[in-house]
Amino acid sequence: MKIKFLFCLTFLYGTSLALGQNACSKYYPMEEGSTFQYTMYDKKDKVEGVTDYVVSNVENDGGNTTATMKLTYTDDKGKNVLESDYNITCTGNGVKIDYESLFPSEMKKQYEDMGMDMEITGTDIEIPNNLSAGQTLDDANLSVTMDMGAMKMKINVDTFDRKVEKMESVTTPVGTFDCYLITEKSKSKVMMANVEMSNKVWISEGVGMIKQESYGKNGKLMSRMELTKYSK
Repeated sequence: MKIKFLFCLTFLYGTSLALGQNACSKYYPMEEGSTFQYTMYDKKDKVEGVTDYVVSNVENDGGNTTATMKLTYTDDKGKNVLESDYNITCTGNGVKIDYESLFPSEMKKQYEDMGMDMEITGTDIEIPNNLSAGQTLDDANLSVTMDMGAMKMKINVDTFDRKVEKMESVTTPVGTFDCYLITEKSKSKVMMANVEMSNKVWISEGVGMIKQESYGKNGKLMSRMELTKYSK
């Protein structure tokens, strides 16, 4: 159970940079019905699974635009491993991803139905519309405490040292894109299980995330993910 939690939260934090644009956001989709697909590969370049995103709902309120992102993760055997959704709010200067909505909704309901008390705290992930080489981005955190009666379990994901490195060209099966490279580090902890990694994320104006690479504490490539299909 601990590993499943750690995978889900790290996966969602790691993929939350995805996806397109509208007039409000340069790097996030706010157009209902837009779809994006990312294929994940392990360190040996073997396909691990596919993540499909769809913008399922868009609402405007008080000058802000909020989009609901629905995602489905399917493993290399075609098994549906994870379904969830999260909210993105665009204020005109950029976007914020609601930290509480990043916790998988199905998993939350499952454990609440088992009588567990849950408390979710953290900070929203922010991406400004205007990016430039050398720019630093705000840290982010997600913390979940679950009271199981006889014991408590705490899950914590910290994302830090986020920086815009440079612009460079990136090619995937769907084309070649001019991208900003963003680097970041993360620490994930579920009780005694700890995972430290660093990420490289390439995002392109008009599309969003094009590619992501994750590296272990030793600096070796653990996995990568790239855009393999999209429609707007």
